[in-house]
Amino acid sequence: MAHGLKDTVERPGVQQANAERASIQDHDAASRRLKTVEAHVKWINEAVLRGQSSRVLDLGCGPGLYATRLARLGHDVTGIDYSPASIEHARESVGSDSLACELIEGDVTSANLGGDFDLAMMIFGEINAFDRDAALKLLARAHGSIAPGGILLLEPSIDSSIRDSSNRALIAQEQTQGLFSDHPHFYVQEHRWLEEERVAQTRFITEDAETGEVRDYGERLFAWTEDEYRELLVSAGFNDIAVYPSLSGEPDITQRGLFAITARA
Repeated sequence: MAHGLKDTVERPGVQQANAERASIQDHDAASRRLKTVEAHVKWINEAVLRGQSSRVLDLGCGPGLYATRLARLGHDVTGIDYSPASIEHARESVGSDSLACELIEGDVTSANLGGDFDLAMMIFGEINAFDRDAALKLLARAHGSIAPGGILLLEPSIDSSIRDSSNRALIAQEQTQGLFSDHPHFYVQEHRWLEEERVAQTRFITEDAETGEVRDYGERLFAWTEDEYRELLVSAGFNDIAVYPSLSGEPDITQRGLFAITARA
């Protein structure tokens, strides 16, 4: 994850940290099935990296589902994520294995990214957590971390899928525990589409059943067209841009809201 969950943050997949801690699941919602992850890693290894041992930077690596698998294929991987829980889980996945996999707790917008990577990747719609200016700065930072001729891999959201996400129904329910609290609380989740900004906004509000404390969390996803993604990449210094229907290189009905882009530094 690019950013950790806190009051009124802007980042995608707020339920991802807990969901990805499960080792097996049968859907691709908050996290992904291992079968999906493994298909993506296979494509990254074979089509993007050409099977050559490479230095890989995983921006917003989450619990390391991709980073650890790429490391097990012989790549030297650095993963950065804002979430302590995600990094802890990723490190547990590495365990005592002698993998070239460094996992760093930090903010991708400010952490030292290092340099001379053959591939920098940011997947699962993470780039859509940033407005245009912030995304451009982040892409420029990524460009600076990649060796000349190296590759950037993005998996952004399709603009219509972000707009459609704001049409989800309001959720209001009592919970004994959940992502936002381990204690009984009342939970509200509401969605809005802000046309002028082209932003899908989600609010997560909790009220503690015992203390009455109210917490208000936020998520904002920015919707861009394919041409706008291309313009951002060119502005950040990238060239040789290619677009793919999914992170497996082929159309995938389970990943309809996302697609893949590669570009060279």
